[in-house]
Amino acid sequence: MSNPTDLFGNNRRWSEATTRRDPGFFNRLERQQAPRYLWIGCSDSRVPANEIVGLLPGELFVHRNVANVVVHSDLNCLSVLQYAVDVLRVEHVIVCGHYGCGGVEAAWKQTKLGLIDNWLRHVQDVADRHPRAFTRGMSLKQATERLAELNVIEQVASVSRTTILHDAWQRGQSIAVHGWIYGLHDGLLRDLGLSVAREDELRSAYERAVASVSAVPA
Repeated sequence: MSNPTDLFGNNRRWSEATTRRDPGFFNRLERQQAPRYLWIGCSDSRVPANEIVGLLPGELFVHRNVANVVVHSDLNCLSVLQYAVDVLRVEHVIVCGHYGCGGVEAAWKQTKLGLIDNWLRHVQDVADRHPRAFTRGMSLKQATERLAELNVIEQVASVSRTTILHDAWQRGQSIAVHGWIYGLHDGLLRDLGLSVAREDELRSAYERAVASVSAVPA
């Protein structure tokens, strides 16, 4: 069994290596936080937000939960979003899912895991909303990958419908919401073709993205 105290050694080595590489790094980091991006992603340990987009600490504001879900009753997520938009004035909100997501697979298979089943019900709702996107001949992998894509699209729509984004766009703030997905098998991001920079763009952009994802042969 690994020892949690080993992480302190890892931390010291990381701190020392960072200081050698950039002696002023921690002084700059301490003085300000000015990220241009908010990342809403999955809690999965294999998807480290900063690393996969090549950004340093301080350059990406992050919220993560199981299956990257945005629910209008989740005050944790909404508080992060409000702070990022209203205080940090981020320019882009990125909702990023990933292929091979255990939460998405559990939702698709309706696996009983306990308390989290209530959370994953939101992902099951996505599948129920798009029955034509799933064909009888799909494998489990194909179905869960499609559900992961549709889930991202739905969460972009959820972000765009919040009062936080509504108010930001009403006051003329420049901010866009994007839907991406990450491949564990190759480490690459894929743009799902949904970006919303104004309230009146949502419906048509959402419909195009859903149609595009659903049209790809399984």
